[in-house]
Amino acid sequence: MQSFEETIARLDLQPHPEGGWYREIHRSEIRVTRPEGSLRAGLTVILFLLGNGETSRWHRVSGADEVWAHAGGDPLELSCLPPEGGTTSQILLGAGHQPVAVVPADHWQAARCLGAWSLVSCCVGPGFDFADFGLLADLPSEDHPAGADPTLL
Repeated sequence: MQSFEETIARLDLQPHPEGGWYREIHRSEIRVTRPEGSLRAGLTVILFLLGNGETSRWHRVSGADEVWAHAGGDPLELSCLPPEGGTTSQILLGAGHQPVAVVPADHWQAARCLGAWSLVSCCVGPGFDFADFGLLADLPSEDHPAGADPTLL
């Protein structure tokens, strides 16, 4: 098994604002118009890596679903919370667990590696744009939804 550092180098990954490491591997040339009128790629795909002790902090992608697919390494715990808050669901991705999970548009999501490192691919449709990305930590604490694990801020 490759080390965490070797995986970062081999896949040419860069730090992601939510935590972890990533590289975009596909951005569809097909364009779609979202209901509010913004234009996006039809689909985007990234490789995303978390190491031991790293987290993907609470974040959401407005107006787009995200599919997480385990691609290697140790299991990963994906947390998902409805936009208005409530009960957080946890899905384990990896060998012996679920291979794929879907986070609906506008839902809060966070993840943590449950071993040395976890590699996933994340597909977003309509395609990802940082204009649609928001970190929970950037909101005033009174706007945080109930049920968000504060250790993932």
